[in-house]
Amino acid sequence: MKNWETWKVNLIVLWFGQFLVNAGMTMITPFLTLYLAKDLGVQGDALGLWAGLIFAANFMTSFLFQPLWGKLADKYGRKIMLLRSSFGMALVIVLMGFAQTPLQLLLLRLLNGTISGFNPASIALVSGNTPKARMGFAMGLMQSGSVAGTILGPLIGGAMADWIGYRPIFYIVGALLFAASLLALFFVKEKFDREEAAHVPQISVLEGFKELAKVPQLPALFGVTFLLQFAMIAPMTLLPLYVEKLHGTAVDIAFWAGVVSAVTGVSNMLASPVLGKLSDKVGAHRILTYALIGAALFIIPQAFVTTVWQLIIVRFLMGVFMGGLLPSVNALIRSYTPDGKESRAFGFNSSMLALGNMLGAVIGGFLSGFIGIEGLFLISGGFLLVNTVWVRLKLYKGAAPRLFR
Repeated sequence: MKNWETWKVNLIVLWFGQFLVNAGMTMITPFLTLYLAKDLGVQGDALGLWAGLIFAANFMTSFLFQPLWGKLADKYGRKIMLLRSSFGMALVIVLMGFAQTPLQLLLLRLLNGTISGFNPASIALVSGNTPKARMGFAMGLMQSGSVAGTILGPLIGGAMADWIGYRPIFYIVGALLFAASLLALFFVKEKFDREEAAHVPQISVLEGFKELAKVPQLPALFGVTFLLQFAMIAPMTLLPLYVEKLHGTAVDIAFWAGVVSAVTGVSNMLASPVLGKLSDKVGAHRILTYALIGAALFIIPQAFVTTVWQLIIVRFLMGVFMGGLLPSVNALIRSYTPDGKESRAFGFNSSMLALGNMLGAVIGGFLSGFIGIEGLFLISGGFLLVNTVWVRLKLYKGAAPRLFR
């Protein structure tokens, strides 16, 4: 009973931690360009360049360093890596509020991506002490906390920017991350045998990836995470223009663009715990397959809608299916990964998530000039359908996952 209570406490505390971290990080997004222009004095053509570099910087270093933090978590414990990330990000975000030049802000964003890792460490810790029969539910609930923070963060940040200005928001975000760190420090419990972990042969990050890649299911699952993020981010910059085209007038465009963006996150947040719980009964592999097919089939029609309301409905349904993807992926990664290497596997998965964010923004922006946002919807849906076939072939190749034995 004691262990049962521990995993529940960890799940609740880290749900709030994920919410605070994701809300804090996304609060900055709505006014980043305005911060550069009004507080740091960037003007003209340089504004777009600096904004793009600073936005992508966090994802680039996160992509590079997540596997390293995963390796160290398997050696020293998940909780210490979680605290390293959250306390470190709290300090760096506060320093962003003191930046005087765009170069200083860029360097701080690079540093923030380097030390980030709260989310994968949280997932690794929860997956390590949650009963296998409740794994899907736990992963779904963690996903809902992350998505809830991601949805509400920009709304809160945008409202507060008009009220108190830009710099104070960085201090508030730092305080939120510090609060999440304290919650984890005092309430999260981890059973980790550091002496036993120290006797495990140490290998490089690259060798660790090669070793995990020998499990045929893991690269396919990493591919789901990458393509999901790519499909979500690629059309985002053009979405307001698409909404304006469908709406037929410039009136209330910002409002409708916000609704179109947020509705996917709302349905994702609502569906994640439900589909996670269902996966405990029918298997995460089945939920993943149906969620991939459903997400792909509701991305493609977005290229053919003729009204804003049609777009909102289709994106809401897409979010429902996307709510089953990452929880299923995380549960399956835990089940296929050899014992003692869970954090490393989640680190690589988080790296793929960052890569999807980065390349989605860059490649999506480039391709949009040739194929428009409609073409991006079609390509993203096609990639997910191909990924569905790949995942199905790999999930039923070799040994069954431990969760379903």
